[in-house]
Amino acid sequence: MRVSVARRLTGAVGLVLAGVGVRLLLGAGDLAGVLLWLGGAVVLHDALIAPLVLLIGSLLVRGSVRGAVRGALLVGGAVTAVALPVMLRPGKPANPSVLPLDYPRNWLIALVAVAVLTAAVAAARGIRRRRRR
Repeated sequence: MRVSVARRLTGAVGLVLAGVGVRLLLGAGDLAGVLLWLGGAVVLHDALIAPLVLLIGSLLVRGSVRGAVRGALLVGGAVTAVALPVMLRPGKPANPSVLPLDYPRNWLIALVAVAVLTAAVAAARGIRRRRRR
């Protein structure tokens, strides 16, 4: 089977970026803390986010939009997992420039953007299905 130039280039870029990530990981001052955080992210995804997405997608959504809704739930779960540590941090930081943004507001904006894009994809699929009939 022939492999296209684009696929080879994409693979090469991925390997370079993986190498950069490993180099940064090994240079981290608190390697144990980073590995604990990464392990927690995997457990959070596999034990909570993925089963909830599959359950909600199976029970509540039917038809051609099921994939779009599941994708939106996965993206929303990932955005929430990344935002939660910052949003749950107690009190104000000693240095106000460390966390200068309004994270709860920006988290909600991101979730609304995911919902709007999902609704647009679902509407486009519905229009396409009606045209085929």
